[in-house]
Amino acid sequence: LDWWHADRYCEQRFAQLLFEPQDSEQVSFSKLLQSHHIRGSVWLNERDGVLHKPKRRRDHIVPVLVFRDKTDTKYVKVLSDFPALPAVTACAHLQWDTRTQEIATIFSYAVPTFFNEFQLRGFVDEEGFVRFALIVHGHHSPYLPVFRADGQWHHFCVTWQQENGTWSIYADGKRRASASGLYAVGLSAPQAIYSQGTFIIGQDQDSLGGTFTEKESFSGNITDLHIWQKVLGAEQIEKVRSCWVVEQDLVFGWSSNTLEVESTVQEVTAQFLCPGPVEECRVFEVGSSGFSYASCLQSLPFICRYRKDAYWQLKKAQLESSHSLISRVNMLAERTVIPENVFTSDAQDMNLSVALGALDVLATVLRKRETPVLESSDLLAVLQLLKQVSDVEVQEGEELEMLEPLGQYYVEVTELILGEQNIETWSSVSQVIKGPMAVVELCNRMVSHLAPLLTAGRTKVTIQHRNVGLRRVMVKNMWFGYGSLQRCLSGAGSSAVFQDVAASDGGQKYLSTTVGTAVISSTLLSDYQEISTSVRYRLQHRIQVPWGGAWMVISMFFLCFLVHVSPDAGGMWSTAGCSVVTSLPDSTACFCNHTTNFAVLLQVYEMQQRTTKEELTLQTLTFIGCGVSFCALIVTFILFLAVGVPKSERTTVHKNLIFALAAAEALLMFSELAKTNQVVCFTVTAFLHLFFMAAFSWMLVEGLLLWSKVVAVNMSEDRRMKFYYVTGWGLPVVIVGVTLATSFNKYVADNHCWLNVQTNVIWAFVGPVLFILAVNTFVLFRVVMVTVSSARRRSKMLTPNSSLENQIGIQIWATAKPILVLLPVLGLTWVCGVLVHLSIIWAYVFIVLNSLQ
Repeated sequence: LDWWHADRYCEQRFAQLLFEPQDSEQVSFSKLLQSHHIRGSVWLNERDGVLHKPKRRRDHIVPVLVFRDKTDTKYVKVLSDFPALPAVTACAHLQWDTRTQEIATIFSYAVPTFFNEFQLRGFVDEEGFVRFALIVHGHHSPYLPVFRADGQWHHFCVTWQQENGTWSIYADGKRRASASGLYAVGLSAPQAIYSQGTFIIGQDQDSLGGTFTEKESFSGNITDLHIWQKVLGAEQIEKVRSCWVVEQDLVFGWSSNTLEVESTVQEVTAQFLCPGPVEECRVFEVGSSGFSYASCLQSLPFICRYRKDAYWQLKKAQLESSHSLISRVNMLAERTVIPENVFTSDAQDMNLSVALGALDVLATVLRKRETPVLESSDLLAVLQLLKQVSDVEVQEGEELEMLEPLGQYYVEVTELILGEQNIETWSSVSQVIKGPMAVVELCNRMVSHLAPLLTAGRTKVTIQHRNVGLRRVMVKNMWFGYGSLQRCLSGAGSSAVFQDVAASDGGQKYLSTTVGTAVISSTLLSDYQEISTSVRYRLQHRIQVPWGGAWMVISMFFLCFLVHVSPDAGGMWSTAGCSVVTSLPDSTACFCNHTTNFAVLLQVYEMQQRTTKEELTLQTLTFIGCGVSFCALIVTFILFLAVGVPKSERTTVHKNLIFALAAAEALLMFSELAKTNQVVCFTVTAFLHLFFMAAFSWMLVEGLLLWSKVVAVNMSEDRRMKFYYVTGWGLPVVIVGVTLATSFNKYVADNHCWLNVQTNVIWAFVGPVLFILAVNTFVLFRVVMVTVSSARRRSKMLTPNSSLENQIGIQIWATAKPILVLLPVLGLTWVCGVLVHLSIIWAYVFIVLNSLQ
């Protein structure tokens, strides 16, 4: 195959075109290929993933002939002697005048015995296509569509050979029509095109070199006309299209010196941008064990390379497969749409009709499956089909109305395989397909097929199926909502590789990231070429914070990322060139200095991704700690009541704090059991909110009580206790009541019995808690200062001659004692919750400290 099809063949089979062997491997590799009877050159992939030479669009300064309007006077004569032509190729760049739909003669070659010896004619049909017909020896081929009459420059070539009268018409590098039998009938053998004729550009000759008619004249611009006395191959035609002249057997080359231009024909010298590409690809020379480059359009042998782990995972999926999906699809289609052995089957030539039928049947089967979970082999088979469909080449003249339903089925199939139920399946093929990011690149390819649907009357095409959509216009957009890509990304493990991370972060901060918004892709297009430009966009947040035991204080921030996507290789996240413009609680605006295949906004949590074992350990520790704490609190509460502890402000505040903490921890231990019942879960959430809020409020009261002992407060004990009760119970009731009244429908989280962190409801808890912790931190600081000062004075009074070491020891103990005693009483152990994202160790410390508070 040529390099492009070879690369596509391997990629469709979850492999890669062979990379360049190392120096030490070259000789043995060459011998291995020779043992399999492979000679000459084989295609190689570049290690950096790009072709050696970029697509070249050459600036070409050429004379352009301008035929304004159809007349019977404008013509250009070629001043060359033509030999007999048993074979011929004529190529030129052409700009068709879209104002006329009448037949036009691009060129005509006449000899004394035959005025219509060799001629090319065309006209614009009702559908806006330019149709060409070739005339040889007076015999006429049918008019066939070759390119759109869009006012743009197009390249064409026509070929003919004496043997069998075989002819072809190429446009823009692709063969649009071909047949045989174009020669004079009745002769003993087909004749060559006669020599010594007159070649005229822009007119039909009704006599040798003259007698022109207006209605058959050409209107438009033409340049770079070349004629050869042989049939050029596809590779040579591609070179000519890109303004590379093939010198061998050239009969006429484009030059002002070889043209006789009629005075009313305008001749201008223009800087013409040739379309390209002319590219050269890397090859390995078998036998010589060397490397070189060859035109990418050559057909050469190639080898697909698998990583060992991917290959064995493919084999495992094949062996364990029940082929249920494939057999159901084939049964419904009554023909093989998806090959049963997706690992060794040959590539099938797929056109729009086959692709549409295959996706239609596949979508029907996926919609109606009794068990929606796909097998590994099923997922790989579907992905292979999606790859094939995304690589379909849409030919001019095909039924373009098939493109829109093709896009609809493509998006629907993508949505169905990204369902939450298939998370484990994506994980099971992680070595073959590096996560669901592969579908992003496939959908990006698919969008390009919608280009022919855009017309002056229809400037936008949008296709959407629930959470996945694509839009093709001047700017190409694509999005993946939460029902699809995000779940698979988070469920299948972190498949993204991070690069360009700031050095101060040590490359670690982003390892616990989660997709926090919909995923988008935007590309700016001009003449179907991608253009890089700066872009600013705003994305709404989708916040999901795991419930991991007793901690509920959440810290979060947002970063703007772009991702470099490649099929089967996952994505590489990067902040290069992107920055946050503004960040609000519900959205973030990003600015990037370039467009990219895939742009995404990530939410970064304070917690690392944890294994199932770690999560289970944390939950177990929480349950045990809260259980022990609950028992101790109940015993302490009973002792306060039974033993006859003297009544005081201190004991009253302690009893209320004990009661609030005990109630909160009891509810917390059994909140998981309430998830299944919506009403019970709502009730548990409300009481959890109330009692944890009350616990923190009584911790605030503990701080205020301490403050009253440190600083003189002009308030009686009775008035203080009323104030304490209002703070300890009144404030939580007001906060919970107002929150329920304003956010009743979005109060509870989706997956657990706690406040909804996807809205601002969480701040009805986090806000007051942060305020209380700030107040109590200040109180503790003041108490420690007073305690240390008192200890210093007492030490000087009681032991004025004590050593310096004894004085330092007394001061250290005076500092440590109130801190150790007051940290849990004032709730300041909760401050270490902000350190949980740094290490799993902090999560264990946090749970131990707070479940045993």
